[in-house]
This record gives sequence, C-alpha cells and structure tokens, in this order.
Amino acid sequence: MTSIAPLDWLKSNSEESLNELKELLRIPSVSTQPARKKDVQRCAESVSQLLTRFGLEKVTIHPTKLHPVVTAEWCHQPNAPTILLYGHYDVQPETPVELWNTPPFEPTIIGGQIIARGVSDNKGMIFAHIKAIQAWLESTGSLPVNVKVIIEGEEEIGSPNLIPFVEANQKLLEADMCLISDNPMFAKDTPSVCTSLRGLGYMEIEATGANSDLHSGQHGGTAPNPIHALASILTQLKDQNNRITIPGFYDNVARLSSAQKKAFSQLPYSTDKYKEQLGVSDLWCETDYSPLECMWTRPTLDCNGIFGGYTDEGAKTVIPAKASMKVSMRLVDDQDPVTIMKEAKSYIHKLCPSGITLSIQDDFGYSNPASTDPAHPAVQAALKALKDTFGKNALLQGEGGSIPIVSELKRILGIDTVLIGMNLPEDKIHAPNEQLSLDNFQKGMETSVRFWENIGMIPD
Repeated sequence: MTSIAPLDWLKSNSEESLNELKELLRIPSVSTQPARKKDVQRCAESVSQLLTRFGLEKVTIHPTKLHPVVTAEWCHQPNAPTILLYGHYDVQPETPVELWNTPPFEPTIIGGQIIARGVSDNKGMIFAHIKAIQAWLESTGSLPVNVKVIIEGEEEIGSPNLIPFVEANQKLLEADMCLISDNPMFAKDTPSVCTSLRGLGYMEIEATGANSDLHSGQHGGTAPNPIHALASILTQLKDQNNRITIPGFYDNVARLSSAQKKAFSQLPYSTDKYKEQLGVSDLWCETDYSPLECMWTRPTLDCNGIFGGYTDEGAKTVIPAKASMKVSMRLVDDQDPVTIMKEAKSYIHKLCPSGITLSIQDDFGYSNPASTDPAHPAVQAALKALKDTFGKNALLQGEGGSIPIVSELKRILGIDTVLIGMNLPEDKIHAPNEQLSLDNFQKGMETSVRFWENIGMIPD
C-alpha cells in the first residue's frame, strides 16, 4: 500500500482545501453565547455537509440539550482496526475585538499565517484529518482503516452533553482507539506526540467573618478578617519546597520512569528561554524535579483568583464580611479527583482560623488524568507519520492541561487516545489574533494521510 496518491491529491487540491477551511472559520460558532446558538447550529450543519461531500457515510446531526453532536463513519475494512476521530467545531468568544489586527471571523493570511478565531482550536485541526480522509477516498476509492467521527459543539464550555451522549451511544462509537489533535506540537519544526494529560479539580472557597462590612478603625484589631483567613489557609497549602501539604495528596503519584526521563531529555527545552518567555527571574518548581516534570508529571495547586473587600480606585477603610478564592489542582497518574477534593476540603476546614466560617463549592466538574503507553501501536504509527512528513524524528511529550474526553473514552469505551499536535504553543488559542501556519496546516493533512496508512497496517 502506498500513500503517494492521497498526498498528490492533497497537493493538487491545496487551494480548494484552504478555501473550504476559510468558509468554516467564517461561522462564529461561539458556544458560550446564547445569541449565537443559531450560528453554532449552522456550523454543525456545515460540518455535516463537509463530511458527506468528503465521502463519509451515516452522517448524522444529533440534537442535545444545547448544541449538536455530529457523527459519521466509513467502515469497510473487516480486518483493519477502527479509529474514532474526535474534534470540536465550537470556538471561544472573540473579545476583546479591539486587540485583533484583522476581523476575527474573516480568515486572513499574513506572513504565512492563517489568522482567525478557531483556526487552531479546533477547526483547522479536525479539518486536516477529515480532508485526509477525503484524499484517500478520492484518490483510491477506499481507506486503509475503519474510521468513525465525532465532532461536538460544546468543548469550550466543558462538554456538558458529550459524556451522556457517549454513554448512550457506545455501539455507535465502538472503536479500537481514538485520535485527537486538540493540543500543540512541542515547538516549531519539532513534531511530537503527547502521551499524558493531567486531570483537574476545582473549588471556590468563601470565608465569612462578621455579619456586615466593618469600619477598620472602629473594629480593627478585634474583628476577624476573611481576607487574612484565606491568605493564611493559602500559604499553608504548600511548604517551602513547593510541595502540597494536603494529607495523602501524593499517595498515588509515581516518579518519572527512566523511559520518560529519556524522552524528555531529547526535547529542545531551555529553562532560561522558558523564564525569558514568561518574563520572570525564577521558577517555582517542586524541589528535585525539572520544569518539564513539574509541568507534565507532577500535581499542582494554584490560586486562580482571590476576591474581597474594597478593590475600586481610592481608599476605603473596611474589614470585609466575606472573601473568596478560587483554587485549581492539576492531577496525575492514579490520583482520583473525587478523593483528592474530599481530602482537600477536609484539610482546608481544619486550617480555617477561629471566628471564620467557610463554605466550599466544588461542583464545577472535574477530569481524570490520562496517559497512553508510548509503545502503543497508534503512538508508533503517529511517530512514523510525523517523521515521514517533517523529515526528522518525532518526539514524545506530556501536556500539563486537561482534555476530559480522553479519560472518559477510556472509562466508557475502554480505548486509549493518541494526541498528535499540529499547531504551535504560540498560536494564541483563546486570545486575539489566533493563528495557524499554512505550513503546519499542510503538514497536518499529510501527517493524517500517513497516519491512516500506518495504523491500517496493524491487524485488528
């Protein structure tokens, strides 16, 4: 079997592919804004039409309680594995619009970059994969592998209806593994496959002191101050070595394996360049662990915001009645978010100073950590596809963020996921002037063509 024909087809149709992507990017499918619900629906319909035109079958738009899920498949290879391709067609809001150099929903090419909201996250990524499917079908009339596709419209708001959909449609989505490109490659000209994701737990802690705000002169020195209470709690959640002090927090955290250490050492990473990129003079790493280990394989606890008292211009001498802070925890390995959150809440209550009442809200949803064995055939197929496309060895990396669907697919369908990054860390996803290089877009399609071929060589 050869992939020359599909690759030639891609090159001959490169202008058409770019124009089709532009049309998709022009739809402002912002899932978080009710005023754009019709645009999200229109985008689902456009995705459905593309899947049909590209040669996929059983294309269906499934209504949910909010935004639709689109599914499709091509399953005509009885002795080949079945791959579930996941992506999302919804995008982040474009605000603040004044910081965009070009209209956010009018894709513009400047300096070899496609600039538009959603081009990297995630329309350009998922489009590259379905375009590769079309390249195979148009040039050979077949695919080397069975493919099922699920593209949702709620990823940017936490996918509230996706997991129930997967649970209710297990037969429809049954597969041997999943392919996702919703993460960046390590760096420019450094192709990589991600094999681990951290999980996430989140809580908001509210501290209450007196029954109303108080004059800091009349009551200062006697009345409990909720801001001070939260600050006291926060500083006790980590020690001087940046280790989290919650009892049992590290019980299921394994040390980095020698294979992982070797993989990380091959990445073109510089601590000094990273500090320069962040604009800081030092890093707050956990003692005895490298920055990459701390970003990818160690759990974290961070205060994401703290609120209370008077924060407007000028002075107001007040002891606030209430204050709150938001705290996130990134989790790894076999750390169970439910157990961790329970232990964290219990410990935080014990740290609460007398005279202060705490309430802790933790119903924001959570995600489990996930990992795929680097020796998995799909990971090896991806590494080979990237090497053949970029002309250099692809590397293995981790990811400090979370993609909840990965662990949920493992739980519900029992399948692992391979994560192939196509965009770059500096492509400004969720920010003004989101971009994707034309070169990476083309190489993404070519990588996908080769991936389908490579994975198709693995017996079912």
